[in-house]
Amino acid sequence: MRLKALLLGLLCMAAGLCNAQSGKVEESEQTVNGVNRRGQQLTVQLDPKFVEKLWKDQLTAKTGKTKVKFTKGVYTIDGAVLDTITSSPMRIISTVGSGPEGSFVWWSLDMGVAYVDKKATPKEYAAAEGFMQAFARKAYKEDIFRQINQAEDVLKATIAEQERVVKQANDIQTSITKNQQRKQELEAELVKNADDLKKLEQEVQNNLKKQEASKLQVLEMEKAVEAVRAKLMQVK
Repeated sequence: MRLKALLLGLLCMAAGLCNAQSGKVEESEQTVNGVNRRGQQLTVQLDPKFVEKLWKDQLTAKTGKTKVKFTKGVYTIDGAVLDTITSSPMRIISTVGSGPEGSFVWWSLDMGVAYVDKKATPKEYAAAEGFMQAFARKAYKEDIFRQINQAEDVLKATIAEQERVVKQANDIQTSITKNQQRKQELEAELVKNADDLKKLEQEVQNNLKKQEASKLQVLEMEKAVEAVRAKLMQVK
C-alpha cells in the first residue's frame, strides 16, 4: 500500500511539474521587523520545510555567502551578489511560509539606490522573477528525486519481503513433502510390522503344537519306561 501511495504521489508530482514547473511569481508586500517592504513572492505546491531548506541552500550557493543570518523567521544577506540579476551588491531579506495556495518564498532586494520593483526597475525585476522560477523548477525536480528515492527504498523492502514470503512458502512446501514421505515410510513400516506380527503369531501357534507333541512323546516314554520296569520286577 505504501509503495502504491508513493507511485501515485510521483505521478501527481510529475503532472504538477509539467503543469506548474515555473511556479507562480507575483509582486507582493510584507511587513518585516515592523517595516512594510515590497518584493516578489513565489508560490509552489510543495512542503514548506523542504522548500525552506532548499531555498536557504540556494541563497548560500548563489550568493557565495557561507553564512545566512536568520532571525525570527527572516533570512538576511548583506552584500549579496547575484550576477543574473545585477552586478551590484544587494541586501536580501527573505521569508518562507505557507498559505492557502501552497508554500511561498518571498524576498525583497535592496540594491542600495533602489529596491527591485516591477515599475521602477523592470529589467532587474524580470531577472529576479527568472531566478525565482528557476528555483521553482529545481524545487519540483528535487522533490520528485526525493520521492523516487523513497519509492526505491520501499520497493527494495517490498522485494525483500516478497523473497522472504516466497522462501517461507518453499520451506513450508519442503516440510510438507518431507512429512508426506515420512508418512509413507511409517505406513510401510506399519504394513511390515503387521506382517511380522502375523509371522510371530504363527510361530507361537507352531511352538504350541510342538510343545503338545513333545508332551505326548514324554508321556509315551514314561509309559514305556514303567512297562520295562514292571517286567524287570517280575524277573527272579
